[in-house]
Amino acid sequence: MSVIPEQLAGIRRRLRLACDRAGRDPDSVRLVAVSKTFPAADILEAVSSGQRCFGESKLQEAESKIAELPSGLEWHFIGRVQRNKVRKILPLFGCIHAVDSLKLAVYMDGIAGELGLFPEVFFQVDQAGEETKGGFSAAELHAAMPTLAGLSNLRMIGLMSIPPAADNPEDSRRWFRQLRQLRDELRGKFPMDLPFLSMGMSGDFEVAAEEGATHVRVGSLIFGKREYKVEGELG
Repeated sequence: MSVIPEQLAGIRRRLRLACDRAGRDPDSVRLVAVSKTFPAADILEAVSSGQRCFGESKLQEAESKIAELPSGLEWHFIGRVQRNKVRKILPLFGCIHAVDSLKLAVYMDGIAGELGLFPEVFFQVDQAGEETKGGFSAAELHAAMPTLAGLSNLRMIGLMSIPPAADNPEDSRRWFRQLRQLRDELRGKFPMDLPFLSMGMSGDFEVAAEEGATHVRVGSLIFGKREYKVEGELG
């Protein structure tokens, strides 16, 4: 018997409790079930338990699963975006979590315009200056905002980050708080709403929810241990 429904219920319960501690509405936090490396059959188990939002990071793997699974599911691309794959990524994924440079954003906006699409995007922020992770620095994001605000097809909905690896979830709290503060600074300075924050994974999603996350990316606690782990992965 699959344990995925039970594990999903446990994650949702923990999210509710985290939101209660922070005085937040639990419905304000979207659970992105990170299904990369797991088969379509496992995703169907999650769908049977009411999960509709899934995250994938490899285009070729995602293409086959999306084609096999029911329509109407919500797909988020959470991997590093390669320019030569943008044209194939955009029709499959309504939300992109890792737009990590101004150059990529401008290019993606142009392709989205050609395709008649309006994808939702998060800007990835490299808060700790880690070489293994992409993303804007806070200063780069401030400088890029006038250009980003002028893009016509990208729906710019928020910021995303992956804090430095830590054994204690509390060690991530300051990074989540800083991302929220950066978002608030940008909102106050530029004509962009940026309502969402994609932050928090299996090891620290409760802390992220307490600090204002609107999207948490949880995979292994739902589907089980993966056969590999990549430094800097998003869920």
